[in-house]
Amino acid sequence: MDYRKAASEVYKYIGGGENLISAAHCATRLRLVIADNDRCDKDAVENIEGVSGVFFASGQLQIIFGTGTVNKVYDEFIKLAGISEASKDEVKQAAAAKQNVCKRAIKTLGDVFVPIIPAIVASGLLMGLLEGLGNVFPAMTQSGTYTIIHLFSNAAFVFLPILIAVSAAKVFGGNIFLGAVIGMIMIHTDLVNAWSVASMDTIPSASVWFGLYDVNLVGYQGHVIPVVIAVWLMSVLEKKLHKIVPEIIDLFVTPLVTVLVTGYLTLTVIGPVFSFLENMVFDGALYLVSLPFGIGAAVAGAVYAPTVVAGVHHMYNALEAGLLSAGGLNVWMPIATAANVGQGAAALAVALRTKNQKTRSMALPASLSAFLGITEPAIFGVNIRFMSAFIAGCAGGFAGGLVAGVMKVGATAYGITGVFGFLITTQNSFAYLMVIAVSVAVAFALSWIFYREDSKEKKAGTLEIVSEAEICCPLEGEVIPVSQVKDETFAQEIIGRTVAVVPEKGRVTAPFDGEVSMVFDTGHAIGLKGPADAELLIHVGINTVDLKGKYFKIHTQTGNKIKKGDLLLEFDIDGIRESGYDVTTMVILANSPAYSQVWCASEGHGDGTVKVMTVKK
Repeated sequence: MDYRKAASEVYKYIGGGENLISAAHCATRLRLVIADNDRCDKDAVENIEGVSGVFFASGQLQIIFGTGTVNKVYDEFIKLAGISEASKDEVKQAAAAKQNVCKRAIKTLGDVFVPIIPAIVASGLLMGLLEGLGNVFPAMTQSGTYTIIHLFSNAAFVFLPILIAVSAAKVFGGNIFLGAVIGMIMIHTDLVNAWSVASMDTIPSASVWFGLYDVNLVGYQGHVIPVVIAVWLMSVLEKKLHKIVPEIIDLFVTPLVTVLVTGYLTLTVIGPVFSFLENMVFDGALYLVSLPFGIGAAVAGAVYAPTVVAGVHHMYNALEAGLLSAGGLNVWMPIATAANVGQGAAALAVALRTKNQKTRSMALPASLSAFLGITEPAIFGVNIRFMSAFIAGCAGGFAGGLVAGVMKVGATAYGITGVFGFLITTQNSFAYLMVIAVSVAVAFALSWIFYREDSKEKKAGTLEIVSEAEICCPLEGEVIPVSQVKDETFAQEIIGRTVAVVPEKGRVTAPFDGEVSMVFDTGHAIGLKGPADAELLIHVGINTVDLKGKYFKIHTQTGNKIKKGDLLLEFDIDGIRESGYDVTTMVILANSPAYSQVWCASEGHGDGTVKVMTVKK
């Protein structure tokens, strides 16, 4: 593809340089932060060659080009825009600055909890596997190996406040080791373990703030939000102290004051207040899921995808971590799975029903991604464009959530949904299978029934609109059968349908109105793009690349607009022949498979106006 053209069209349709704030790319997506989303022509961007999906998420315009392509488009884009390369973190910061306070707070929660997912997954998988094996082989629960591995399986949950504290300190820009100390203070062994409180008659307490009130000396096992708030305060205080404390004593004073002040405020104010509020949130979530007939879980399954669209789904990480840390099962994961596979099934129905090849090429892999737990490609690349598919996916989430609520499905970790979720639902695999099956069936059926190919899709399709073009001979000479060309690659038309011309004059002119897509430095070949999306390669001679530009003179450059008859390049026929090279020139339709019919001239005498090829879509 023409990477520069793709970059140019992206630049144009997002509103140009004045609407661009920052740009970066990941393995598959171009990530742009733009000033005004309304100025972006999202439909036009979706129809750019090479684009397989476009969506707004987390304050960014994300354009899916795919692995190996996105970096080349990005290189052209930053040249065109006249900006320097930016890292993904820099783009995220620019995007975050555009969001309101609530969204930024929710995004921050995601930034804190996402990095610790591997630790949670490792512990959750071990816990699920141990429980499953223990049910099948009860005797193994008495073995020393089982005891040791069981210790591994809950380590992340026992010390979760420390993991959260370290991650939060990194997010808030504080010292991660001081953050770890705050996490340790909150679960210190001198405090009563929170999981033991229920069995105690008397809870030790301490008088604080000059005897104004007493606080219970209980640890914060099972809590997550108080840790995040405490470390945020620690980071703010630490950075402020670094600015005002003289450098000569900064190393001693700043850590001391930071830990002392933050620790005291945490155990006397932050912990008691925010643990109470957090318990209300967790109790509310559990109440919702436990409503009769699974209706609460069904509602949660239906609204999950819209929260992804709004970019606030990161808050569920904190909820799931809290449910697990409190010693229970993660009842939210199967609801998320119902929502995710529902969107995947809806996208799959679109893929099977659409007549538009580009839509199908986006919908199929997006559907697979959703079944594996990543829904953004399905939601933003496919389903939102066809609102009936998005609603069908939400309906599937409702139905699957209903099953999850009725059958009391839970998981031993978070961070995994979809098909891989079986790994952390060992005790109720059949119920989890039913969640997936029901969600998929409902979403697929509704999406299949209500999907309609709109006029815009038909216009973009290759089957509904017949497009054709004539390609004139780009040089004067004799057209010969391609089978007579003394090069197997050209003779067998491996690159594409080919017309071979023995030139009489060393001049190559434009065979149509179009654009120069590529010019070889050696001058022996030139690529053009013309009507009906024809991609033409004009290759002068056989093995003439070895001449390294000798006997060739280029009269155009990549990106130039051309008119039929414009001089593109000149070459010295006699000089090439005397150097021992065949001057037979190939006119190759490089994207031949895109056309239903390709007619090639097999005889005649071209004069710059006689056609050598006709293509029809």
